[in-house]
Amino acid sequence: MYDWAEFRHFWYLLTILEKGGFRLAAEQLHTSQPNLTVQARQFQEYASVCLYRKSKDGRIQPTETGLAFISLARSVLEVREEAIEALMAIERGEIESIRLGCCPLVDQDVFRILCAMHKELLPSCTIRPTHGDTVQLANEVLAGTVDAAIVTPPLKHPDLRVEALRQDQLVVCLRRDSPLAEKAAIHISDLQEHLAILYHHQRHPEAHARLVELLNRAGVKIDDYSSASHPTEMQMLVKDGYGFALLREGMPLDEALTTRPVMGVEWTVSTAIAFHHRRHPKTIPILVRRLRKLMQKNAKPYQRIPPTPIRTVDADRSESRKEPVQLPLLP
Repeated sequence: MYDWAEFRHFWYLLTILEKGGFRLAAEQLHTSQPNLTVQARQFQEYASVCLYRKSKDGRIQPTETGLAFISLARSVLEVREEAIEALMAIERGEIESIRLGCCPLVDQDVFRILCAMHKELLPSCTIRPTHGDTVQLANEVLAGTVDAAIVTPPLKHPDLRVEALRQDQLVVCLRRDSPLAEKAAIHISDLQEHLAILYHHQRHPEAHARLVELLNRAGVKIDDYSSASHPTEMQMLVKDGYGFALLREGMPLDEALTTRPVMGVEWTVSTAIAFHHRRHPKTIPILVRRLRKLMQKNAKPYQRIPPTPIRTVDADRSESRKEPVQLPLLP
């Protein structure tokens, strides 16, 4: 449909907008101003857009569409580089096997899709799945024993590239025969009395501290609780009557259990993919883009995440209970 649009159009126009004029752009691109003028005019005419206007001093001022073009063009050119780098790495035989990890707190179907996508991209590549906690997998990515992993943020390390895929609501897990199961939602005050099962703090200390802080701000003080190292263990403790737990919505449940949302809050848990900034198989960035696009396409409104990558940042610390608050760890 848009066969007239070529990579050079994006490169030329991006440089024109970034440099604020044709002369500086032509110098950087090692081409002539008339050539740039023709290319820029043709692209805008074919696309029926106006990307810039000239000010009185002759400088180029991006329009609203032009500002959007800057971000989109960078993405287009980045995809081109990633695709070429992946092809070159495949041709050199650098990706004969790949090690992909997944933590137990995320939707396991996301991990299966990631593995299937890589198999489709490179059928001859051997995939070595591995499972572990977020912190453990992050350390293995840094050490080079795992190439990429599906994890729950936050992760704080300058060598890690962590990109969000989606977010899920956090709900209360309780027994079906609990009187509170008759309610459509659980009140915050009910958590104070019944929330007594947490994911083990040593499995992800930063996320545990963040959760405790968030609960405290909501008025829930938990001084004594049971710990579990896997979502199935958390469900077992709930089933055996040791209290309620917070789980990711949609997680497979024991038939004796059910879930309810928390009234008045929008708590979510993120799913992200982590890999080394520099030392990663060149197919990984391609897969990340495809996986994120698929996740966003099939996501419910609250599951969608802005396309900007999460590097090493913590969850948004909104003080308002009316604003969505992101819990980074719990299943």
